[in-house]
Amino acid sequence: MKKILVVLCVAAAFAGGYGYGRWYGKAGSSGPASAGRKILYWVDPMHPWYKSDKPGTAPDCGMKLVAVYAGEDKYQANDMPAGTVRIAPAKQQLIGVAFSTAEYETATSSIRAAARVTLDETKIARVQSKLDGWIDQVFVDFTGKLVKKGDPLLTLYSPEALATQQEYLIALKAQRQMRDNPVHDMIGSMDNLVAAARRRLELWDISPAQIDEIARTGQPLKNLTLYSPSSGFVTERNAFPKQHVGPDAMLYTVADLSTVWVVADVFEYEAAGVRVDQPAALTLATFPGRVFRGRVSYIMPQVDATTRTLKVRMQFDNPGYALKPEMYGEVDLQTGGARRLMVPQTAVLNSGDTQTVFVDRGNGYFEPRAVKVGAQAGDRAEILSGLKRGERVVTAGNFLLDSESRLK
Repeated sequence: MKKILVVLCVAAAFAGGYGYGRWYGKAGSSGPASAGRKILYWVDPMHPWYKSDKPGTAPDCGMKLVAVYAGEDKYQANDMPAGTVRIAPAKQQLIGVAFSTAEYETATSSIRAAARVTLDETKIARVQSKLDGWIDQVFVDFTGKLVKKGDPLLTLYSPEALATQQEYLIALKAQRQMRDNPVHDMIGSMDNLVAAARRRLELWDISPAQIDEIARTGQPLKNLTLYSPSSGFVTERNAFPKQHVGPDAMLYTVADLSTVWVVADVFEYEAAGVRVDQPAALTLATFPGRVFRGRVSYIMPQVDATTRTLKVRMQFDNPGYALKPEMYGEVDLQTGGARRLMVPQTAVLNSGDTQTVFVDRGNGYFEPRAVKVGAQAGDRAEILSGLKRGERVVTAGNFLLDSESRLK
């Protein structure tokens, strides 16, 4: 009987030792896997911030604690910045963690803004008469008519101009009579009178051809013709037959639409990407699929206080006069061209006040890193500070990493 009891005790001791080794063998220092290795502490593999100085199970999830040995990892959790989390490879795969590398790229992007077609102010001509008189005939009798430079607009009767023409004819007649006069001083005086009368007619915008005709026929022109100073469309007309006009009367406005201005409202935060001579593409609902090409010609010096936008002016060629003032469209301004440190936009967690990325530190450790984000180009974001070239960042699953980090 005593022999049987001894055998049973030995068997129980063996079974107990075997069971203890099965449970704690990996965590203890007595098993063959841990021989000669020092255990620092035990951690919860699901929540590595939970530490214990003895083996067992985690109180929150009931998982078996895992031993951390001295020199086992490249990094120890205590050496990591605050908020660093460790995620086992199996769990990374479960939550779909994906990575990308911060690299320098030639960033190109575009600014899209609402725009409006306007007149090119440098190609607007306003027609006035320098004479006081009455309109006789009107050749351009409706707004919107296309005229060419030198086309007649109207004829004007001016008593003042008629009197000056007669003075010019008298001076010419006296000049001819004085040619045979031996007194050269008198000849010089008459030449001066003719030149002065002719100059007065020229200052009233009477053309040299009209003045030559007066001299040739010896008859003054009762009605003087007013010609268009430029080619374009008549956008304003205030000239009517039998109307009395003076030098202050605006008779016509002629606008050359061979080129037009396009004014776009660019948001304040995008204004830094706009520069003079920058290429611009204009699209309008009126012409589906058609793109007009132009360039930035001027940037207004102030921001609109109400809309917080900056007006940017562009110049476009207008073949066939397709672009008409007050048309609305959208412009695309190409920006970029500089090399910038870029990451996918999905790598950046934006809380409003701060922007954060999770950097892969190796061996399952992920460090939350505050970064400063610059320009955005498509699905890429510029990193101004906080990252270095070649560092791996998390692009998917980072929201779950952020939750773990905040809990820690």
